[in-house]
Amino acid sequence: MPYRPLVLFLLTAAGAVALGEAAPVEAQTAQEKKQKRLEKFLKKNAKPDEAPAKQPEVPIARPAPVADPVKAKDAAALARYIDAEIARGLAEEKLSPSPRCSDDEFLRRACLDIAGTIPTADKARAFLDAKDADKREKLLDELLADPRYGRHLADAWTAKLFPADSANRFVLKEPLHKWFEAQFNTNVAWDKLVTALVTAEGSVESTPAATYFLANRSVDKLADTTAQHFMGIQLQCAQCHNHPFTTWKQTEYWGMAAFYSKVVADRPKNANKGGDNTQIGVREGPAVSRAKDFFPESAKTVPPKFLGGPEPSLGTRDPYRPALAKWLTSPDNPYFAKAIVNRTWAQLFGRGFVNPIDDMLDENPASHPDLLAGLARHLSTTGEYDLKYLVKAVCLTDAYQRTSRPTADNKDDKYKFSHMTMKAMSPEQLFDSLAEVTGLGKAGTGRPDKKQQAAAGKGAPAGARAQFVNFFLAGAESTSPVDYEAGIPQALRLMNSNIANNPAAVRGVVGSATKPEDAIERIYLAALSRRPRADELKALTEYVAKAGTPTTAYGDILWAALNSSEFTLVR
Repeated sequence: MPYRPLVLFLLTAAGAVALGEAAPVEAQTAQEKKQKRLEKFLKKNAKPDEAPAKQPEVPIARPAPVADPVKAKDAAALARYIDAEIARGLAEEKLSPSPRCSDDEFLRRACLDIAGTIPTADKARAFLDAKDADKREKLLDELLADPRYGRHLADAWTAKLFPADSANRFVLKEPLHKWFEAQFNTNVAWDKLVTALVTAEGSVESTPAATYFLANRSVDKLADTTAQHFMGIQLQCAQCHNHPFTTWKQTEYWGMAAFYSKVVADRPKNANKGGDNTQIGVREGPAVSRAKDFFPESAKTVPPKFLGGPEPSLGTRDPYRPALAKWLTSPDNPYFAKAIVNRTWAQLFGRGFVNPIDDMLDENPASHPDLLAGLARHLSTTGEYDLKYLVKAVCLTDAYQRTSRPTADNKDDKYKFSHMTMKAMSPEQLFDSLAEVTGLGKAGTGRPDKKQQAAAGKGAPAGARAQFVNFFLAGAESTSPVDYEAGIPQALRLMNSNIANNPAAVRGVVGSATKPEDAIERIYLAALSRRPRADELKALTEYVAKAGTPTTAYGDILWAALNSSEFTLVR
């Protein structure tokens, strides 16, 4: 491939940023923020040669009730409310917003954010040529009805609730992923989805949500994930001592864990030794279980108690999890609705109102506290915990539809959403987008065959997609949407893999085009969801004339496009 460095340079010079130039777009990391809070706490409380004083019980301050800002379930009205609050924040900071993004920028961004993959060349051409005034809203409706919407969210939530742990090597992940996919695609209300998950009972085959308990087989893991992912609270620091940064006490931690103390989760077995892990499951027994592998040695025996709330009136033989689910999803819970609003905003903007998104503390205030509270109140009441409705409303806003290009006076803005945050594709988005362009690897996104299914039962990834994702995660549990974290091995894999180096893929993209201008336009529409600019078209047409055969030249151009940061970033 002697000409490929040249064509990558031409593509870069013409407007696409080279892969190696991608840089972090979020300066302050979660670790830095936590370190600063730790240093502040230690400085404030340092008393040499003196035993720490016993911390008094401090009641959790309850915020005043927030009125529903929109009185009807109206996505356009909710978008106007959001924009008014964002505009108020910009005015306070004397920041001017960036202009509205172009159609091609919006198309690619919405497709990746909602469906998890770029649009086809035909879809890009049709959208860019459409003259409808409401074509952006129509696109949002199409994407929310696309089955890939559910798969995209299932990718994220399966990764959160199925930790990469050697203890899970025999647990089947696919049933949980498929369950999430169906729940999101049928738009089950968020409170009902979480209730079904927290109270799941039955085998993996009959109740796939039971996988959550099999993948987190201890009361402390279940307490941690419940607080972190459904309430946006990092509670695990209170497991062994009172939390150093908040008023959470160790007894409150074990009070939350106690709701799972009656759970009986079967132990998964090696499929090669006759284990059928579709038939194992979970149930809630009549009495507290003290199974050694389900209760850590540090476990404290305390009655169930809602985090920051009262102790419920439960009989010794009453099931505990339904009471937890009812309180957890109640509109009166000050954390539940805020947590999912914050996560949804972060999914679409790269960062939430509160960052890190699972560290919602008084010491870590929201960038827009009134907006966060208002959206949470609306979603939990009028909005009926309808996530598709929330996504559509946010994507209809001027804030979401701004370009990612900052202006001179808002380029340093990280918190007020004056322009769109540039995000890095997740490994799943990258694989699916590559497959969309080339047609290769799509078999890896479907249901694995029997051999792959057996391998999955042993903890091995099932299919090309899972293998690709694991490689690009490089041992991490998840990737940051605002930092480009891929290293040299990932860049080399992308440059040299069959999925980006295949003559058949080039022929499929170019099709019957005979003129270089038409072929180059098809490559751009397929890979970058836009048409080439005049200077790009001129430079690349000249390259085709010098690069030997047209097929070789088109292959080089496609290869360069797939290895550019314009392809791997969400703008």
